[in-house]
Amino acid sequence: MSAAPLLEVAHLTMRFGGLVAIDDLSFTANQREITAIIGPNGAGKTTVFNCLTGFYQPTSGLMRLNHPARGEFLLERMEDHAIPAKAGVARTFQNIRLFPGMSVLENLPIAP
Repeated sequence: MSAAPLLEVAHLTMRFGGLVAIDDLSFTANQREITAIIGPNGAGKTTVFNCLTGFYQPTSGLMRLNHPARGEFLLERMEDHAIPAKAGVARTFQNIRLFPGMSVLENLPIAP
């Protein structure tokens, strides 16, 4: 019997008014495997990560995380602040211009 995927995304859709940023995306990421999301600029890669980390609430779809130590989480049903605190999912930003006199935690809330 195979183990459950570490992350399962099923039928993820994200709309911003009339713009469909993600349209019915499904994939799995298994433990001990490398999974990548690739595509051109504007394809929705960052929007996927914003949904997974709670920055955006997806329009529809399922995002199931099977955390090895913390259990199963349905990320789309969680409040944004609970995703890093309870599920242990967080992200970094592309901007490397940090404030040198501040800690990592102090820099995160103001990152673009």
